Amino acid sequence: MTDIYDIAVIGGGIMGCAAALRMSEGGLHTIVLDQGDLGQGASGVNAGTLSLQIKRVKLMPYALKGHHEWEAMGDAVGFRKTGGYSLAFTEREAELLHERQILKAEAGAPIEFVSNNHIRAAEPNLTQKVLTASYCSEDGYANSSLTGQFFRGRLRDQGIAYRERCAVSAINQSGGFTLQTSQGQVRAHRVLLAAGAWLKPVAAMLDVDLPVNARINTVSVTERMPKLTSTVIGHATGLLTMKQKANGTVLVGGGWQGRGTPQEGRGQVMASSVQPNLALAQFALPALAGARVLRSWTGFEANVPDFYPLAGELPGVEGAFVLGCVRGGYTIGPYIGKLMGDFILGREPELPLFDPGRDFNEDTL
Repeated sequence: MTDIYDIAVIGGGIMGCAAALRMSEGGLHTIVLDQGDLGQGASGVNAGTLSLQIKRVKLMPYALKGHHEWEAMGDAVGFRKTGGYSLAFTEREAELLHERQILKAEAGAPIEFVSNNHIRAAEPNLTQKVLTASYCSEDGYANSSLTGQFFRGRLRDQGIAYRERCAVSAINQSGGFTLQTSQGQVRAHRVLLAAGAWLKPVAAMLDVDLPVNARINTVSVTERMPKLTSTVIGHATGLLTMKQKANGTVLVGGGWQGRGTPQEGRGQVMASSVQPNLALAQFALPALAGARVLRSWTGFEANVPDFYPLAGELPGVEGAFVLGCVRGGYTIGPYIGKLMGDFILGREPELPLFDPGRDFNEDTL
């Protein structure tokens, strides 16, 4: 007789796995399905930055909780709390930095503005052309390449079924849900769609049109370098994130776009994006001029028009839920996954979720 699960989670990234763990703790017989390997989508290819300074004001309470989740995971995910600086080089950038960081500080982030003398003492290799800077003691990073390994172990330890390289091709609703997959049928009373940039085609299997788009963020890594910086470095515009790992390599990101779609597979790196990203990194940290870039790659980040998460009941489909499109999802993912699990268990989430059936209006705060 075919096993019938209480809930099937489609998508084995940070959010899907965190929700599965929470639901299993609450007694639900759960299975996680991923078309690739666990944690190898956006959860595993991003730059690993855990910076409160680049989070949106409305999402700050979630980011603060997310930081605590990462800190609790510790060495198993390569967590390091280093502190971080966000730099401004022009008057306009300085105005932008003050405007944004004051709001984020008011929302609870421990952000302060620091003097040039402070920066030069803390990070002597940074350019002398910093006009102003903010600092957050909570900023740091984790090793995103360890995401899958970590959650695979957690699922296994908790006895949660999971199937990797198990693509879902159809979902039929009749007295529950029957999922047609590359590894046979899976039956469940409920489903949680947590498929990241693939949410739109998965929801379409249930005749729901979600307004999901995908950004194609680019990350680059240099060869091993002598010690250049000990903190996370960002820019007022959000177009730079940079940190030096323990092995000496420097990771450079900032949301510069590649080309492609999730349906086509991996995105394509564009020189027209990588070059200005690296130029900004070199301007901030001049010693990078002598570094070779070993590799650049892309990762898909899903979003909806207002850039807030989808977290709640899938509109019009009883027993179906959706979780995704979280800007800064790497930071917030472990926490909002727990909130989603609580919601499905019938508990009141600690912080409000984000109705997937809402009206979507552009909001860039």
